[in-house]
Amino acid sequence: MSSRKILVTSALPYANGSIHLGHLVEYIQTDIWTRFQKMQGHTVHYVCADDTHGTPIMLRAEKEGITPEALIDGVHKEHRADFDGFLVEFDNYYSTNSGENKTLSQGIYKALKANDKIATKTIEQFYDPVKNMFLPDRFIKGECPKCHAKDQYGDSCESCGATYNPTELIEAYSAVSGAAPIRKETEHHFFKLSECEDFLKEWTQSCTAQGKTLQGEAANKMGEWFESGLKDWDISRDAPYFGFEIPDAPGKYFYVWLDAPIGYMASFKNLCDKNGLDFDEYWKAGSDTELYHFIGKDILYFHALFWPATLEYSGYRTPTQVFAHGFLTVNGEKMSKSRGTFITARSYLDHIKNPEYLRYYYAAKLNSTMEDIDLNLEDFTARVNSDLVGKYINIASRTAGFINKHFDGKLNPSRNNAVVAELKAAADAIAASYVAREYGKALREIMRLSDLANSFVADKAPWVMAKQEGREAVLQEVCSDALEMFRLLTLYLKPVLPKLAMEIEAFLNVDAMQWSHVDASLNAEHTINKYNHLITRVDPKAIAAMVDSNKENLEKSEAVAALVKEEVAGDYINIDDFTKVDLRIAHIVNAEYVEGADKLLKLTLDIGEEKTRQVFAGIKSSYDPETLKGRKTVMVANLAPRKMKFGMSEGMVLAASDGRGGPFILSPDSGAQAGMAVK
Repeated sequence: MSSRKILVTSALPYANGSIHLGHLVEYIQTDIWTRFQKMQGHTVHYVCADDTHGTPIMLRAEKEGITPEALIDGVHKEHRADFDGFLVEFDNYYSTNSGENKTLSQGIYKALKANDKIATKTIEQFYDPVKNMFLPDRFIKGECPKCHAKDQYGDSCESCGATYNPTELIEAYSAVSGAAPIRKETEHHFFKLSECEDFLKEWTQSCTAQGKTLQGEAANKMGEWFESGLKDWDISRDAPYFGFEIPDAPGKYFYVWLDAPIGYMASFKNLCDKNGLDFDEYWKAGSDTELYHFIGKDILYFHALFWPATLEYSGYRTPTQVFAHGFLTVNGEKMSKSRGTFITARSYLDHIKNPEYLRYYYAAKLNSTMEDIDLNLEDFTARVNSDLVGKYINIASRTAGFINKHFDGKLNPSRNNAVVAELKAAADAIAASYVAREYGKALREIMRLSDLANSFVADKAPWVMAKQEGREAVLQEVCSDALEMFRLLTLYLKPVLPKLAMEIEAFLNVDAMQWSHVDASLNAEHTINKYNHLITRVDPKAIAAMVDSNKENLEKSEAVAALVKEEVAGDYINIDDFTKVDLRIAHIVNAEYVEGADKLLKLTLDIGEEKTRQVFAGIKSSYDPETLKGRKTVMVANLAPRKMKFGMSEGMVLAASDGRGGPFILSPDSGAQAGMAVK
């Protein structure tokens, strides 16, 4: 495969707040894709920047008694620390308030003007007579002209969803000073977007060698906007305003959405100047390099209409592809401060510690569409514990110790292991899923392969071999093959789990893995280093603490009312109801993984009957099957058998769980014997 030259960007976070878990959907998605492309051997540059201009920045700085520059500098340090904490590896993270961005923005404006794409018009806007400033739409509030809801913003109503002009608000007031705004005329500069419609219709439906420029659903959305007609774009704002002044227009500033996407170019220009790269090779019209933008679907309008038109008519190239993604919900609902689910990046790192848990969970949910994804905190705990600890790391933890203890770390793999061959054969399909941003599909395949590896280890049972004389060679071979499987799985997971992969590379004593290393192997006489525990399970108590730390205090009366409701909600049963349930002590004869099941273990139980019972229990996230063999627990013996996908389940074991952890099976006292009734 020939090396390609690729420039990748993520949307610029606004320098007026902290990074939260919703933001991280995009940056983690982009980082995984970028890391994968680098593993392919391509030349890839990933750049981003803080979006620093606009009225909100100016007003917040004024409120805090500092300059806008001081504000954005502090936020920049915070954002960078959060991205570093989540292993988002930018090649350059910059600021839109830079010399490079000012030069590029003014140059693009002049090129658009020379190309007759700039017009000036006198418009009427709301003006705050106390603050002596024109008011952006979001700083004007009043009564909705449609449904008459109070305290609605100047562009749309959050109650009925209607859109309107700020001047249509009833009893409008300034959100800055509270004063009634007045109408005042001003001259603004407009980009003639309406004249770019033919070009944009063609561009939004276009294809490149890498695929469609826009996702199908995004292209369809563009069609809706074309039907309603494109309007010229107001690209100027009046002083006072924190931003770049428009050339030859004193007191007029570029609207933040004009210079923000140019910030992609400015960040790359800064990287070029530092590393001796050719800026024009990537950005001038006719470039044969590749340019990809990852964005949220809420800013698709700017990136699929304004941005390509701005580039096209100022002498620059247009994006190869724009990838839009959906929003994040938490526990099936919009992120909420009152519920503690509006979680900041820093809060996650403070409580959960390991950023790769979230990287894995997001990847498992992500695909190439604009669908929203949900962070279900219980599922997050179960999936990470099951997949990463119970499946993936389990392979090394059950085999590496034997190599270290009995063979001084030296491997001696077999030459034709069928499971190893199957893992290697999956490389192309997994790579194709990464390229297509079908991360969930890639991880499902990787976990399927992890199940195969675990089944291999369970079937060979090296812990049994280690106790048998004369089987040393077979033990070394089995554990060596298992570690080769572990190497391949690590390679496949490296874009998602880069820090863990680096630790495993050190343990396996191999070079930094590239995708081409699929064809390599851990050969005979290769020596691994001592195995140390790699990751721990997610602690549900840490999840609960994180949520609590992000909750806003509710009114005491609401808390009391909820408590009272909870206390009276339960219904009672009588002793006759209880005696209908036949609870028995069960001896766990065998426990094993269930191929294709995310949560189930297959248990063989002795409850004092002539035949053992088969029960499928949803406890995989909490237990290694080997640790359950020989234990006693409690089961419901008279539950009707249930036919499941994996076989017949002949009862139910009892387990405890809540937000603090679980499921944990019940264990009777030492005197209890299989078949005893629990009364």
